[in-house]
Amino acid sequence: MHLCALTLASLPTDIHTPIYDRRRHAPGVVHLGLGAFHRAHQAMVFDQLLANGDTRWGIHGIGMTRPDLVHTLRAQDGLYAVRVADGMGVKWQVPGALWRMNVATTERDAVVQAIAAPSTRWVTLTVTEKGYTPALAQLLLDGLRQRQQGGLSGITVASCDNLQGNGHKLLALVKAATTTESSELLRWIDTHCAFPCSMVDRIVPAATTEVLAAASQALGLRDDASLSTEGFWEWVIEDRFADPLDADLLQSAGVRVTPDVHSYEEAKLRMLNGSHSAMALMGAVTGRPFIASCIGEPAIRRFVHRLMSREVAPHLARSDWADYRDALIARFGNPYLKHSVHQIATDSSQKIPQRWPPSVLGQIAQDASFEHHALAAAVLVRYTLGVDEQGQTYALNDPQAESLMVLGAAQRTEPEACVRALLAREDLWGSVLPQNSAWIARVTHWHQHILQHGVDHAVQQLTEA
Repeated sequence: MHLCALTLASLPTDIHTPIYDRRRHAPGVVHLGLGAFHRAHQAMVFDQLLANGDTRWGIHGIGMTRPDLVHTLRAQDGLYAVRVADGMGVKWQVPGALWRMNVATTERDAVVQAIAAPSTRWVTLTVTEKGYTPALAQLLLDGLRQRQQGGLSGITVASCDNLQGNGHKLLALVKAATTTESSELLRWIDTHCAFPCSMVDRIVPAATTEVLAAASQALGLRDDASLSTEGFWEWVIEDRFADPLDADLLQSAGVRVTPDVHSYEEAKLRMLNGSHSAMALMGAVTGRPFIASCIGEPAIRRFVHRLMSREVAPHLARSDWADYRDALIARFGNPYLKHSVHQIATDSSQKIPQRWPPSVLGQIAQDASFEHHALAAAVLVRYTLGVDEQGQTYALNDPQAESLMVLGAAQRTEPEACVRALLAREDLWGSVLPQNSAWIARVTHWHQHILQHGVDHAVQQLTEA
């Protein structure tokens, strides 16, 4: 039997399940991007608020492009199990905040109607960096226009993606989609809606057959949407809401509400995400499948520690960065998180511009070493070959995959020219780094070393220096 509303009561008593009525109330949150991360992060925060007795936080979840996931969740009445596992132990939870579901590509009107529904108070987004498109802006704008024309209240629209100043970027994207006839709508958005910046942090790997099997054993039921995550989570959000009373509510569920999100998002992007990208590329090239198997290699562990301590931390405003660094390294090694290096390497061309160049430029400005980032950039170049050091091919899952692989193919015959060509791309490195001869020289040095001796040897040499 499947996990669903009818079988929920049969679950073992040690599994935390929703105790609130999931049928009587309309959802108050529309979430765009119904992937694993949202379901193991914001959905669990909203589940806590619902459990506390506030019925306004049920979710109308929108799968942007994946009807298969929506169909699976519909068949299970929006229920799924989450394994929370770390050094403290393992526990299973079934959050119940997901009440309705649609697919944006095939049910667009239903999504617009959901945004415009009288009960909707929030729209949240995890559509990934590449999802911030004019089509997304138009979808939001259409829903907001219907609210304005219907005389409804404004809403909070909260981006939860890894973009610095994500709230500002999303608002600018929405405003860019307006026409000259939209001045009244723009005034309404500015007066009644809020687009707070936020930072979210939790490692949530893509679901695997191992997790599905473990869920089946723990639940005594089949669950085709189960997930695994860590105990740690963080959500830092700007104190900017359509309803100011939401600040205290969110804080009661463990969310950090602050006027200064920037220092937290900056630390996450450069420390967690920047290290993740470096390890993912190293793992892809060396044939290590998971982040835990990368950080388990002593030289890579030293590399990550030094990358964060020496080249990232000097340019951060987050005061507790050393504790954050140590927590990250422990989290990376969590054996329960089978976090695929190829999953993390997905869309690297969209991620790296925010994760690496700011720290490199900070080091250059202080006339300090950027060797760890140079080595990481060299691994990125090697990654574009699409074949690991054991000769196994892999696909580059990236919007720029074709152009990257065309450039990368030249590294076997003209390695220096290949490095120069990839480092010249301003879409990856900005406008300053491509002109810096010292940066180009050090990336070229490490790339040559990697081609001759392999990634592990290069990492070993750098960390023993």
